[in-house]
Amino acid sequence: MSKQRTIAQECILTGKGLHTGHLVNVTFKPAGVNAGISFVRVDMAGCPVMKLGDMNVIAGGNAGRYSALKNGDALIYTVEHLLSALSGLGIDNLIIDIDGDEVPGLDGSAAEYVKALKGAGIVELEAEKNYYEIKEPICVAKNGASVMIVPADDFKVSYALEYPHPMLRQSVTFTVTPETYEHDIACCRTFCLKDEADALLAKGLGQGATTTNTLVFGPSGVVDNELRFTDEAGRHKTLDCIGDLYLLGFPIKGHVFAFKSGHNLNRELLKKIAEQKSKYEAKRELFKVEAKEGSAMDVRAIMNIIPHRYPFLLVDRILEIETGKRAVAIKNVTMNEAFFQGHFPARPVMPGVLMLEAMAQVAAVTLLSTPSLLGKIGFYMSVDAVKFRKVVEPGDQVVMEVEIVKARSRIAHAKGVCKVDGQVVCEAEMGFAFGDQ
Repeated sequence: MSKQRTIAQECILTGKGLHTGHLVNVTFKPAGVNAGISFVRVDMAGCPVMKLGDMNVIAGGNAGRYSALKNGDALIYTVEHLLSALSGLGIDNLIIDIDGDEVPGLDGSAAEYVKALKGAGIVELEAEKNYYEIKEPICVAKNGASVMIVPADDFKVSYALEYPHPMLRQSVTFTVTPETYEHDIACCRTFCLKDEADALLAKGLGQGATTTNTLVFGPSGVVDNELRFTDEAGRHKTLDCIGDLYLLGFPIKGHVFAFKSGHNLNRELLKKIAEQKSKYEAKRELFKVEAKEGSAMDVRAIMNIIPHRYPFLLVDRILEIETGKRAVAIKNVTMNEAFFQGHFPARPVMPGVLMLEAMAQVAAVTLLSTPSLLGKIGFYMSVDAVKFRKVVEPGDQVVMEVEIVKARSRIAHAKGVCKVDGQVVCEAEMGFAFGDQ
């Protein structure tokens, strides 16, 4: 698991906003565990605060040209490049004091934010990151553009750019880590077509933009500038998408597929992600496990986690459990078991496959009681190294010890052993996949 991050010491950046042209100072301050990221308008009475994760502070920009934060009369424009840097570097907790209405545009990318934050020292805190793992695909589309996100084990962005210009038809894909972000994404600058630049100036926007901090594409190519990558525009759209999604206030695991999307559509996607997160948190409360005195989990708590019922619930009690890691459980075998009617009437023996099933149910309880998997269901994917040592008969108490060897968001592997009176009767290695109930 990854640790939460902040910076070691304060640092300051000064520059003009890309759209307003206003000179502004931004001070970055360390923050503690689970503090999140907060913007503070220190130039206004009462110093209004805008904290990421509060859906009420997210605002749109003129014609979809930027994302903004709003609290009453307090506004902060064009936050996406700064937020992209924070997301890319994995910074979870920060206080950002700002004395104006737009963050500095700097060179039109996130590179100078990355440089300043790394210069301040990025430090880990004694707490795990609060990732949200996408549970099911989400898609939004409008006017021929679309953006969707699907479950994945990490954070990926695939962007397809299609502008009415021969140099602006590009496709890029990145797995976003601090290393790939810094080297492949952060330095990519904002861009527009020449006629778009003229239209923005006519609307009073782009007052701080120049051909140095903005790539302007004219009929003959880039005006008074040179590309840092041949697909710099597509990479910048990826940068924007990363920043827009960090308005959520927490890191996510999922694969984003974007086609011609901009800030407005990105914000629609993040609202859907927030709704999905709330839905699954409500489901988690529904499946919340209550441990009973004298055992880690009784049969009622077990049935809150796995869907098995008579005659196929083969775990009576969890004696010990380390959620997501290991468990010890028991199955009391009696002559009343339904399977003894046919296996075998003259010599009742517990079927070997049901010993495997019982261990699988213990593994499912161990895994599905973790917060990210509550409400899911486990399916056998593989069984290996199976050995049956002794028969199990009515009157035996089977003690099952299960250890989770490897677990990811959608698959897991476990080792299990069944014992009766301290002697091994069965052992196996098992693989599982997870789905919705």
